[in-house]
Amino acid sequence: MNAQALLQENTILREQVASLGYQNQQLQEQIEWFKKQIFGQKSEKIIEDVNQLELDLGLEELITELKEQKIAAHTRKKRSQNGKDKITLPDNLPVETQILDIPEEDKTQEGKPLVKIGEEITQKLVHKPGSYYIKKIIRPKYALPGGEGIRIQEIPETLIPRLTADESLLAEIFTKKFADHIPLYRISESLAREGIGISRQLLSQWILKCGRALIPLYEALKKEVLKSEAIFVDETPIDMQMPGKGKVHQGYMWVLATPTKRLYSFKKDRKHEHAKEILKGYGQIVHSDKYGAYEQLANQKAFHWCPCWAHIRRKFYEAESGDIEFRQWILRKIRYLFMLEKVAWARSAEERVKIRTTKEIPIVEEIIGKAKEKLINGKILPKSKLKEALGYLCGLIPYLKNYTTHAEARLDNNIAERAIRPLAIGRKNWLFVGSEEGGNAAAVLLSLVQSCRASGVNPREYFEDMMRRIMSHNSQKLDELLPEQWAVSRKSPHSQPG
Repeated sequence: MNAQALLQENTILREQVASLGYQNQQLQEQIEWFKKQIFGQKSEKIIEDVNQLELDLGLEELITELKEQKIAAHTRKKRSQNGKDKITLPDNLPVETQILDIPEEDKTQEGKPLVKIGEEITQKLVHKPGSYYIKKIIRPKYALPGGEGIRIQEIPETLIPRLTADESLLAEIFTKKFADHIPLYRISESLAREGIGISRQLLSQWILKCGRALIPLYEALKKEVLKSEAIFVDETPIDMQMPGKGKVHQGYMWVLATPTKRLYSFKKDRKHEHAKEILKGYGQIVHSDKYGAYEQLANQKAFHWCPCWAHIRRKFYEAESGDIEFRQWILRKIRYLFMLEKVAWARSAEERVKIRTTKEIPIVEEIIGKAKEKLINGKILPKSKLKEALGYLCGLIPYLKNYTTHAEARLDNNIAERAIRPLAIGRKNWLFVGSEEGGNAAAVLLSLVQSCRASGVNPREYFEDMMRRIMSHNSQKLDELLPEQWAVSRKSPHSQPG
């Protein structure tokens, strides 16, 4: 073999070694990621020296305020120092007294009676299985003179005519299913333990009927959500059973969220047209991840799009190999943005925009500049997670500063993430919806239940009261029966049933 052939073979071998090295690094990165998913911490929190933040940002006053000021949305409950957290009980909780006395023969000593000097009282919280009873409605009938007919009191109009379940029972079922994520077969089993036989199929029929009947209230909720200055959007897969085929098809549950409202919508797939339909007519602030449907609408100027910085942070957090120093720099800068946002949301709307303009925009511009430089000039493996994170960030450059110009815009899409979490928990229990109709009914009831939770309303109390009133309520004022407005009316001393 001549010298030229040896040089050519050496070049080929070097290229193969480099390629195998890249593959090895990529596989090692994947192994480390999987190990972290199984054994590592899930939090994306990076420990930083707060004094270093002050030096980097020159924000001694704001950082001091951040350390000292209690911000309700971000303050965690402190655990009791003695390890004994108190139980809080309602004032009207029944009390059953049990007296444990010594035997009569022990109440004397050497023929003399013992003197009672006090009592030791111990209290325990007791549970009894849920109680059920039959409501028997008797309506006397009266014959009119001359055989002209009869007179009888009309039975109150109900949401579902001739249904044998009272509104209170339906409210309990909806709460267990859509707030506690208990599948229908387990609800049926829990009723059976109380001697009540209701099949899963019958429970499913009740949910379908009530879901259809409450569509007008769902539409009223949708109008209220679309009036909001800023909304948060996300979607998650949810399996749908294919009737008669014994298979499941992957559908999607979409959510439009505000801090106090949740609107879910079930779709058979994740096509872009569904995002257009759900957001049709809305032209204000939309927060979301980088799903192409939202980006496409943003490019068409359909609304003011604020992509989620938490998703950007997650991409860099997962990029553990490559340029570690650059990754830490990016994560530190993003953390500055989140810390400044905590301060900004404790101030007025005008001050919030000022903090973003003077302090946050320079940080965003610095991140963009360094990311571009790294992507163009840095030596990065083409399939590495760092390259993926940089591509994700740089693809959003035209929109990264959008949140800074609107006081009600936010840095992340966490409100929608929290609205999606109940579905992620629930589908582990109930696995799938039975049909497209079942998915739509679930979306209606889930919207009302989760809006209750977001508004601090007990969904069981809400559904029982709302379903008793809705049929006689003014159809032009259905918004008064939405969870947030319902809670306000309940607190008002002058409120009257609609």
